[in-house]
Amino acid sequence: MNLKSMTADKLVGLYRNHDLSVTEVIQSVFDEIERSDKNIRAFLSLCKDRAFEDARRIDARIASGEELEPLAGVPVAIKDNMALRDAVTTCGSKILDGYVPPYTATAVERLRGAGAIVVGKTNLDEFAMGSSTENSGFFVTRNPHNLDYVPGGSSGGSAAAVAGGMSVIALGSDTGGSIRTPASFCGVVGVKPTYGRVSRYGLVAYASSLDQIGPFANSVRDCAQVLSIISGFDPYDSTSADVPVDPFQREIEQPLDNVRIGIPKEYFVPGLDPEVKERFQGAIKTFEKLGCKIDDISLPHTEYAVATYYLIATAEASSNLARYDGVRYGIREGGESSLAEMYRKTRMKGFGKEVKRRILLGTYALSAGYYDAYYLKALKVRTLILQDFQKAFEHVDLILTPTSPTAAFRIGEKTSDPLSMYLSDIFTITCNLAGLPGISVPAGKNSQALPIGVQLLGNHFQEALMLRAAYNFERAFLVQ
Repeated sequence: MNLKSMTADKLVGLYRNHDLSVTEVIQSVFDEIERSDKNIRAFLSLCKDRAFEDARRIDARIASGEELEPLAGVPVAIKDNMALRDAVTTCGSKILDGYVPPYTATAVERLRGAGAIVVGKTNLDEFAMGSSTENSGFFVTRNPHNLDYVPGGSSGGSAAAVAGGMSVIALGSDTGGSIRTPASFCGVVGVKPTYGRVSRYGLVAYASSLDQIGPFANSVRDCAQVLSIISGFDPYDSTSADVPVDPFQREIEQPLDNVRIGIPKEYFVPGLDPEVKERFQGAIKTFEKLGCKIDDISLPHTEYAVATYYLIATAEASSNLARYDGVRYGIREGGESSLAEMYRKTRMKGFGKEVKRRILLGTYALSAGYYDAYYLKALKVRTLILQDFQKAFEHVDLILTPTSPTAAFRIGEKTSDPLSMYLSDIFTITCNLAGLPGISVPAGKNSQALPIGVQLLGNHFQEALMLRAAYNFERAFLVQ
């Protein structure tokens, strides 16, 4: 069975009509993983026994005529920085190799409560630090559209699982574009919600003020449905927002008449690929045909976003990753002579090069004599970036940008130049700094048949409007 274009609502409909059994679909998923994942390498671990147990239970309920949950029997892949009880959770790092958490992340628990079946944990850049999924401590994930290219990062495994037909939906995390960039590179839909919309309980922290969990799917409708399920207040997360959650998929078919969309002039950067620019301009025309009003806007502090992000994110990473010391969980190395020696040897062996780089940068930025010059200044610029968006949203309802300045790049192309890799996130990081919701929607392919995505940004907690615009674009694009 081919899941590459399958949607969750269609699959549940087939179950209800007794056209398919959940068990045979789950079997076909694992068959596809066995066939395809030896090349793509999207998964770090599989949850076969649990998945088949869940499938048989749902099949029995279908046979008895019971009402099904909205995602009953839908295969889902989970990024391996989210806790899943009794399943290995590594964050793509050797320092957590073999770690099994005693609890499940709230977002994953809510998906399972809606009937979804977890088929496996997906590969990622170590501790979500990267833009290509080349920084995993275990292996590189490849783009299903062309195995010589990256799937984007850090949630590359989740995007590749959906694009490769090995899962219908997937969860990723987004700290600076880690959902939207892989969605763009792999030709699927990816949503980063407003900060606080989805509980971070059970998400292993990279940069706590930036991290947010969100869905991947083959359609905007599926993303809307998944987002409505995983959203909502959680007492286990002190940053969780107590804001009402309506079913986001309920109104996505409403028209876009007179919706105002802003185009930031600062996003037409010199490194913008001509084919990406062409697709982006085509998206602008599509929204005009849909009845939207297009306005030029300015986000003047965008040029400082990359520097600001890589100060704040690395500083928070330095603090968060201090807990990995070889004492409480994960691997332990040496320590015969002193505790300090054990810390040093454990971290030397357990952390990869990119994680070490970011810990060092963050520790430096937080150190005495440099805190005011770097970290404190970055916090002030972050406020200016937020104010740019607040001013823009006084005049427009949504903001449209490219998701990435390029389509997927070749594996190994940017690994020797960290700055070039960091600039891959130039269009996505401002969204995290401001805590806004964003979505990447497929907008065609380039001359090498690699997907290109466009990004919509909404005001805080305006996911419903953002998803409605994305759905209308998706539907219009498919009939072009």
